[in-house]
Amino acid sequence: MRAADVPFEKVTAKNFPKGPDSLASGHRACQGCGEVLALRLLLKALGTEFIAVSATGCMEVCTGPFPQSAWRMPWIHVAFENAAAVASGVESAVKVLRRKGRGPDKRIPVVAVAGDGGTADIGLQALSGALERGHEDFVYICLDNEAYMNTGIQRSSATPFGANTTTSPVGSKSRGQYSWKKNMPAIAAAHGVPYVATANPAFHLDLMNKIRRAVAIPGPAYLHVYAPCPTGWRMKPELAVESGRLAVSTRIFPLYEVLDGRYVINRKVDNPAPLTDYFKVQGRFKHLGEKDVAYITERVNQEYDKLVKLSEAFPV
Repeated sequence: MRAADVPFEKVTAKNFPKGPDSLASGHRACQGCGEVLALRLLLKALGTEFIAVSATGCMEVCTGPFPQSAWRMPWIHVAFENAAAVASGVESAVKVLRRKGRGPDKRIPVVAVAGDGGTADIGLQALSGALERGHEDFVYICLDNEAYMNTGIQRSSATPFGANTTTSPVGSKSRGQYSWKKNMPAIAAAHGVPYVATANPAFHLDLMNKIRRAVAIPGPAYLHVYAPCPTGWRMKPELAVESGRLAVSTRIFPLYEVLDGRYVINRKVDNPAPLTDYFKVQGRFKHLGEKDVAYITERVNQEYDKLVKLSEAFPV
């Protein structure tokens, strides 16, 4: 069965999950944190019958300060670099127990959660191995706040071009981050896995349905989630969701799925909003001039056009 044809129960406004959340409200995330908003929506869509493996990072620090935990289901905190490796081991162990009759006779998804640093940088090798091995009940979620926020707002390979961080500072000879954001969804898709998607908490139903589809499809799945960080982005806390909407409307973070190698754009943006609308609400971009914005806009539109061509070349 094709990935696009695998059935799953869709979340709508009418059947929005109202049961107990897998993530309790007593966490310690920053005010206005878009990352914990995304995580809570993802876990609400998942319910409670899954196992989570969480790498060191913002979400681990704010939800699991020993001896407390905001997680209401089995959750394991592991090192920065090995969430995918541990999750794949847990997934294999659960299957063995099920085969020997020592566990429930049903699929139990194992969900790895990490930030962009723990995914695109230090955890890339473990993630690649897990995707290549083809674990059936394995879902990897990257919560992308575009820097190492937990340790002091240092740049990662997911930091966008031009952003000001503590290790890509703006100065007389620097305009902030000097390299382009690593395309992690494309890297995941290159492994030939059945499902890859981008998601954004500003589009909550889309996000929740993507995690449900990810766990329904047999085989490894990768979900790359936009996670606005008011603290690291120098943004007003109440603008986290608005920045998510602007990320999509300006094309800087498009929403799409890759189902068995076929690209599907979920929200097409034919007439993008100017990138200045996105940049002006974030202090990390306040140094950018007209030439900088024009340069970035050209690159963003080029990447979006590539995405459109991929979606047209391989229709679902």
